[in-house]
Amino acid sequence: MKIFIGTDHNGYNLRDDLVRHLKQAGHEVIDDGDSNIDSNDDFPIFAGKVAANLLASDDPDARGILICGSGQGMCMAANRFKGIRAALLYDRESAKSSRNDDDSNVACLPSRALENKKALEIIDIWLSTPFAAASRFMRRIKEMDEL
Repeated sequence: MKIFIGTDHNGYNLRDDLVRHLKQAGHEVIDDGDSNIDSNDDFPIFAGKVAANLLASDDPDARGILICGSGQGMCMAANRFKGIRAALLYDRESAKSSRNDDDSNVACLPSRALENKKALEIIDIWLSTPFAAASRFMRRIKEMDEL
């Protein structure tokens, strides 16, 4: 699976562990973040890169992961793109339900609220949970796409 990652300065330290973890699991990781930490960077830039690259990807199951301090800003920015279903993931249940029910394709992590080990566990659940494709879930995604 191709996974695009974007982080601002708040997610910079988690990114290295996450990239290593994902590559060890056999994923192709594309880093759309800064090459060095910059406390003056702006999260919408990275959310935009990840969303645009995800939507243009040749991998039909490509995913995105965005990390900032609260996860909220990245989630808001990514969801401005039609076809992106970004979800704020903060525990096992949010990871599972965002995939099972909503077919989320972007995970947003709050670096200030999660230790790295917990964040990796959450991402593993998110990546391994299939979309249930129940008719009510399909209908709701279609309704979101029509907004």
